[in-house]
Amino acid sequence: MSKTAQPMSRKSARRSVPAFFLGVGAVCLVAATVGGRLGLGLVMFGIMAACSLALILLGRRSETYRGLTEEPDERFALIGQRAWAGTGVVLTLGNLCAFIGDLASGRNGDPYYWLVGTAAIAYIAFVGVFRRLT
Repeated sequence: MSKTAQPMSRKSARRSVPAFFLGVGAVCLVAATVGGRLGLGLVMFGIMAACSLALILLGRRSETYRGLTEEPDERFALIGQRAWAGTGVVLTLGNLCAFIGDLASGRNGDPYYWLVGTAAIAYIAFVGVFRRLT
């Protein structure tokens, strides 16, 4: 049995991202149900299922979606990198605002300080790693 990585087929690449969204929705549903919040779990599963369906529909017609999920050329690789960077900025700013809001409300900022601290450490680490690679 060969231990080399097998390239993904175009069909499986197109389905892997929507399947991931659906899987995350199912995990959220189970976690919320275990935590006694079935309604929230159903809402989260519905949102993730809707995102999954939208991605499946986009995958049929969108050159951008196919370019990002199948075999991206340099242009689509750059688009993907910028999209992930933008997502990181939005999540970091959201957590920072939640941390500051929590402090202003007289609470200790937990768990937001862990998220903000992890983002800061990850940024510094990635700059160091990418600096050595380029």
